[in-house]
Amino acid sequence: MDILFLGIIIFLFVLAVFDLSVGVSNDAVNFLNSAIGAKAAKFKTIIIIASVGVFAGAAMSNGMMDIARHGIFRPEHFSFYDLICIFMAVIVTDIILLDIFNSLGMPTSTTVSMVFELLGAAFVIALIKMWGDDSALSLMDLLNTEKALSVILGIFLSVAIAFVFGTIVQFITRAIFSFEYKSRLKWKIGIYGGLATTAIIYFMLLKGVKDMSWMTPEARQYINDHTAAILGCSFVACTLIMQLLHALKVNVLKVVVLIGTFSLAMAFAGNDLVNFIGVPLSGFASYQDYMANGSGNPYDYTMGALNGPADTPLYFLIGAGVIMVVSLATSKKAQNVSKTEIGLGSQNGGDEMFGSSRIARRIVRTSISIHSWAQRHIPRKVRMWIDRRFDTTRTQAEQGASFDLIRGSVNLMLAGMLIAAGTSMKLPLSTTFVTFMVAMGTSLSDRAWSRESAVFRITGVISVIGGWFITAAVAFIGAAIIAALMHWGGAPVMILVAIVAIALIIRSNLRFKAKKQEDRGDAMFQAILSSDDKEQTWDLLKIYIATQQKHFLQFASTTYTDITDAFIRDDVKHLGRADRALYKEKELLKNERRKETLCLRRVDADTAIEKSAWFHLANNSCMSMNYNLRRITEVCKEHVENNFRPLPESYRETFLPIRDSIINALAQAQILVENGDVKAIISLRKECDLIKDTISRECHGIYDHLRNGATGNLTVAYVYLNTLQESQEMMSGLRKLLRATSKLRSNDPVARVGAA
Repeated sequence: MDILFLGIIIFLFVLAVFDLSVGVSNDAVNFLNSAIGAKAAKFKTIIIIASVGVFAGAAMSNGMMDIARHGIFRPEHFSFYDLICIFMAVIVTDIILLDIFNSLGMPTSTTVSMVFELLGAAFVIALIKMWGDDSALSLMDLLNTEKALSVILGIFLSVAIAFVFGTIVQFITRAIFSFEYKSRLKWKIGIYGGLATTAIIYFMLLKGVKDMSWMTPEARQYINDHTAAILGCSFVACTLIMQLLHALKVNVLKVVVLIGTFSLAMAFAGNDLVNFIGVPLSGFASYQDYMANGSGNPYDYTMGALNGPADTPLYFLIGAGVIMVVSLATSKKAQNVSKTEIGLGSQNGGDEMFGSSRIARRIVRTSISIHSWAQRHIPRKVRMWIDRRFDTTRTQAEQGASFDLIRGSVNLMLAGMLIAAGTSMKLPLSTTFVTFMVAMGTSLSDRAWSRESAVFRITGVISVIGGWFITAAVAFIGAAIIAALMHWGGAPVMILVAIVAIALIIRSNLRFKAKKQEDRGDAMFQAILSSDDKEQTWDLLKIYIATQQKHFLQFASTTYTDITDAFIRDDVKHLGRADRALYKEKELLKNERRKETLCLRRVDADTAIEKSAWFHLANNSCMSMNYNLRRITEVCKEHVENNFRPLPESYRETFLPIRDSIINALAQAQILVENGDVKAIISLRKECDLIKDTISRECHGIYDHLRNGATGNLTVAYVYLNTLQESQEMMSGLRKLLRATSKLRSNDPVARVGAA
């Protein structure tokens, strides 16, 4: 049995490595988002600065380990076997839960998952003990309910606190600097930089360093007695340094953002490192105590030793920091999660990641009503002053940035202060909650949520917050079920759970790699949004639209081939794949339409008006062709799933030449949407008409055949007719797409040559 427990401890540490990698993809990215979104420095520079912050903050994690040891349950009433079940259930549930959320690109919270997993696993083990030999014990005796409640309240209150503080602080900061801040810095930047740096010194150093294990009681007392003097000297010195840097033409805001990145990285490591390694280290400490004093009886030996303070060796903390930094720099999932927060807080209209929801629409409508009421009651001069300070058309963000350095600095400073304050009170505030909600509050103050984007942004925020609550529920239930199964099932179930966890991790990563596609034309889309030359914008937009249309035509050709082949072969598996791919392509088309509409607004007004009708016709044609393919797939899939008769040989011989001509037309169209050769487009449109005529003759032949009382299977005949009719409609859609393409490209040199 002791060998099994040793294996479990090793397994906990192995999963902790995965947990560090997966968790950093979700949580550690939070302290990079503001620097990345504001383009404060090169990505490598940001990573290096963040890495130093992680290493510095790792030394602060020791006190936070107490949450995993005795913050949720009372270990003196739990046996070694009970705690092994709890710890293993927590780590297995955590790794699977976080990996699923990261694969979906949704930021969740390691703090929430860990706390609720501990609570769920401890709760079910407590119930088992209450119903068993320890029936004299109550739930209050077994669970540290007071501490657990304070931790949970701290986590969820941080949502409201971070959002409110983010909104207020950003409003004040923006009112001072305005969007046209570069010409208004002068003496302000020294004071702002001094305040920001002093805040770092207070919350990062005074609240962090004095809790380090190497600090003497005398040094701690000195810091407590002279806090005001230290802060005053820091403010004066930092203000003078920042003003001097500004005089030397150094961008002080970039310095502030990078210092903030460092500070938030420290806060992250000090507050969240416990979420990644706290449970395995607590399990290791339990194993050491059991082997030394347990006398080989894991079911009766209680773990009161965990009530003592954690004394984590420094090499564990440093090793965890190394894994986090490497994972952060190499993780594709981290970049996927990062896009969510940056996208929802972007100052520019852009690629909205979320759709519209009823609650978001109501919130927006209510907000508009409140705004209208406020405008009627606020004096006109005050309104004019606010509008001047918050004129978003004068924004001076860095090239390609989602927001400016003013907002980036507020995001980092405020989030770092709130997290450090929670850490100093031994409350594991969620870095995800705090950084995300601060970013949403600052973006709201900055008027980043325009009427065109507000409903999508609010839907996104609601979706993310909803994901956090789902995390709590799933973590509690999942850990409770796994803990109960292991407690009752013993060693066989523990081994089985370990195998399943590893298999799910491998499967999840393989599926993520298979699903991951590069954002189509994303670099060009950003270039269009950031371009100030309207003529260049239109040239880029034509290339961008052509690229998307070519991609869709390639997809349509491949999918049409797969669908018809699968129907002929009676292959339901490939029909199911095609059905899922078509629904996914529908969402991509809707997303591209939104992005292209945003780009069209940046084109010269006369050109936009002239081309808008053809732009919408092209997009509608693609949507129509996608619908035709879906209708073919649905009917064929239902037919094959019901095991009805396959397509007769006589139908195949007639259909295959028609299909080949359709695929050939789609292949030609891929070339023409790029070069816009009007003469070739006219020729291909005529070819589409000929294909439609051929399909019509085939349909009429089948109708005549059926009216003459021909014997045969009517069901497969109707499916075949549906395929022909939808194929005919798809050719109509292709004709319209080609016509729209020729009109959109009508002023191109290639198009004029082709027309000549």
